[in-house]
Amino acid sequence: MTMTYRVEAYNLSHAAENRIHDDATAQRFGFTGGLVPGVEVFAYCCHSPGEKWGRDFLRRGEISASFQKPVYDGRIATVTATPEADGLALAVESEGVACATGFARMPETPPEEVCLADWPAASPPETRPKASDESLAPGLWFGTRVLELTPQVLADYLRDVRETAPLYAEQGIAHPGLILRMCNWLLTQNVVLGPWIHIGSKLHFHSEARLGESLTARGRITANFDRKGHRIVTIDALVLADAARPIAQVTHDAIWRPRQVAEADT
Repeated sequence: MTMTYRVEAYNLSHAAENRIHDDATAQRFGFTGGLVPGVEVFAYCCHSPGEKWGRDFLRRGEISASFQKPVYDGRIATVTATPEADGLALAVESEGVACATGFARMPETPPEEVCLADWPAASPPETRPKASDESLAPGLWFGTRVLELTPQVLADYLRDVRETAPLYAEQGIAHPGLILRMCNWLLTQNVVLGPWIHIGSKLHFHSEARLGESLTARGRITANFDRKGHRIVTIDALVLADAARPIAQVTHDAIWRPRQVAEADT
């Protein structure tokens, strides 16, 4: 049976450095207003898999999502989760517009053990270079600053994504959206970006992140390419608790230079 979840979308990033979440900038790019971050649309997609599989989903589940159209602040986003052969087909629509698609599943076996030696630690630079093909070249390794999972951090995020499932608040578990935000930080803490757009992620959980722990991410640029005039970057990332325990492996895709910016620069 299809599961349906409705949430009033909220733009957490009105004042963020990424001005694509600002109404005026987004309108110059042809959008109605500031975009709700893709990380939060991803967070909405995690509701039904979490309801279906509980903590096991956060320990070994997989979920992917790609974003085709924006979800806007204050609008209702409807997420459907339809059972398929080995998981849930996910779809997000808002005001009759198809905004995102995805898939969630529960593998029969736990994920392969991660060798931390394959994921070298790195720190964000004191002075970030401007985003470019050189500063986002394949093979570069990035790291993030620490996010402390305090009661306030966990509660604020649940409030902002309007999460209604009791799993997170009652058991002191970080929401998957917070985990994925660490992958955005791999970009924003290492280079200076103009308006940019998160277009998709695939996440494989290894364990849940808990109240009192600290999160960091390590990631390597694996691709930087052109698609229809957009410059797109792909990062393979590992999110860790207390710099030691793997929380999730992630493939993270973003348009780091929209074609509108490239056209304005020529």
